[in-house]
Amino acid sequence: MTSLAEDSSRTEQPLAPLEVFIELCLKKRTLDGFHTYLFRWVEQRRVSIHLCCKKLQIFSMPMKNIKDVLSRVQLDCIQEVQVNCIWHLSTLARFAPLLGQMTSVQRLLLSHIDVSAFEEQQQQQLVQFISQILGLHHLRDLHMESPSFLEGHLDQMLRCLTTCLDNLSITNCLLTELDLNHLSQCPNVRQLKGLDLGGVTMTNFSPEFLQVLLEKVAATLQELDLNQCGITDSQLEVILPALSRCLQLKCFILYGNHLSMAVLEKLLRHTSGLPSLNIELYPAPRESYSSQGVPLEGRFAQLRVEFLKVLQDLGHSRIIGIFLSPCPYCGYDICDDMEPIVYHWNTPD
Repeated sequence: MTSLAEDSSRTEQPLAPLEVFIELCLKKRTLDGFHTYLFRWVEQRRVSIHLCCKKLQIFSMPMKNIKDVLSRVQLDCIQEVQVNCIWHLSTLARFAPLLGQMTSVQRLLLSHIDVSAFEEQQQQQLVQFISQILGLHHLRDLHMESPSFLEGHLDQMLRCLTTCLDNLSITNCLLTELDLNHLSQCPNVRQLKGLDLGGVTMTNFSPEFLQVLLEKVAATLQELDLNQCGITDSQLEVILPALSRCLQLKCFILYGNHLSMAVLEKLLRHTSGLPSLNIELYPAPRESYSSQGVPLEGRFAQLRVEFLKVLQDLGHSRIIGIFLSPCPYCGYDICDDMEPIVYHWNTPD
């Protein structure tokens, strides 16, 4: 008869590897002493130890070294990737196969991706990158600052999205009107909570794409940033009805656009019924500037009083920021020292 000990030994399963979690912040050309020791320690125990990382930040490190570091990490554990350094599109293309293995990524941030290749090479490198987006089935937040490679190609990237995004940020770059039309028609942005197109010039574009996009996300949108977009009076007037239906909106940023006092007053009236709106950052009316674009502080003070009268007429508490651009005191596009306009409505007894 087989002994109990022998039966037990046959049914024992090998222990699962121990998972060790770290955050990786690659700031230098080489690893510091701690990470060097840690990787060596894990390498010696590769069968029994798995090194996992939920958040990867890259500030500065040669691609060869990045690949070496990531070869020691369980890439499918990474949930957030931030590239906070200037890369050429060719560098992003070399990183793309690694990104494609990070199948649990929920948040992807890319900053300052420059294009320095001939058109044929650029298209090939772009395809190398966006083809890896297809494998990111958990992606919810996509942030791209200064992605110069997207001009005329946004539709290619949007088609590779396999999930509905919660937040989309494409800032400080040139996009075509067709790019923005593709964005408004993309099915994977219909549940957006946050949309940031700051620094994307729209002056000569039809506002229809923005109207369609706002209508599509009206039920979910909580944050909208359109700063420094070159939006005109006529464009803003077109999107006001759609904007007034975004009942979840909490934050609306519009400073840096050249708008009149009359249209800004219409904006205040259209948004007065949004129950959750508590952060409003708007440009000073164009009447606040001379014909040469110089801020007129006295005229600006008068217009602030007019804004307060509009808020009183609307009849509920509200805090709005109105900003001269550039600030006459510090020279920045937006200044924290600028006092907001505050109106507290007291319910009649």
